[in-house]
Amino acid sequence: MLHGKTILITGASSGIGAAAAKLFAEAGANLVLAARRKERLEEVRASLPEAANRIAIFAGDVTDPEFSKASVDVAIETFGGLDGAFNNAGTLGDMGPVSEMNLDTWNHVVATNLTSAFLAAKYQVPAMRTVGGGSIVFTSTFVGHTIGLPGMAAYAAAKAGLIGLTQVLAVEHGAENIRVNALLPGGTKTEMAGDDPAFHEYIAGLHALKRMAQPEEIARAAMFLLSDAGSFVTGAAMLCDGGNSITKA
Repeated sequence: MLHGKTILITGASSGIGAAAAKLFAEAGANLVLAARRKERLEEVRASLPEAANRIAIFAGDVTDPEFSKASVDVAIETFGGLDGAFNNAGTLGDMGPVSEMNLDTWNHVVATNLTSAFLAAKYQVPAMRTVGGGSIVFTSTFVGHTIGLPGMAAYAAAKAGLIGLTQVLAVEHGAENIRVNALLPGGTKTEMAGDDPAFHEYIAGLHALKRMAQPEEIARAAMFLLSDAGSFVTGAAMLCDGGNSITKA
């Protein structure tokens, strides 16, 4: 589905990003894997020996204004262009009610989840324009879209903002054959979710499927949006949430 395409993945050192790296590599993509932890990126690449010559890594922080340009430059210099981007890096930040939240927490969460997406689009769109089109996917969430969860105001606001950004970008660049979509996962078994079985059981109960997602399941949805299989999908906030949004009991 992605054979010969060059895809940039942020947050690629673990969880959904690492699962996407494996899936996309198996589908024949060239990959630029980006995240803060270089050693973890090296581990992901080493776990895919058959695709190692199709994988470049870039260590950096998505909140750094230079990160997005530099990661796109790696794709162009290594593989000759950029066909798709899975902008997956994010953070929950310190949780708590708005009345007790400090401004530094708010700014950090918004910078990581939303401002980084603006910067990503700023450099990814021109690169895709050069190759005649492409696909951009942002990892959003159902939190702040279909449900509010206490203590998660900064996260919800930033991730909801991604949906608005997605819609505008889709309209601005649709005629250039650049598709832009937001992917809204449900509860997923990643490092962000911790390792407390009781917490996992509680989260699982919020979903119609009564379980949490595996990272690979979210990665498959991202691959659909990035590939030609999703060629007529743009401006969407696509739920991949195990029925969380429709579950009240």
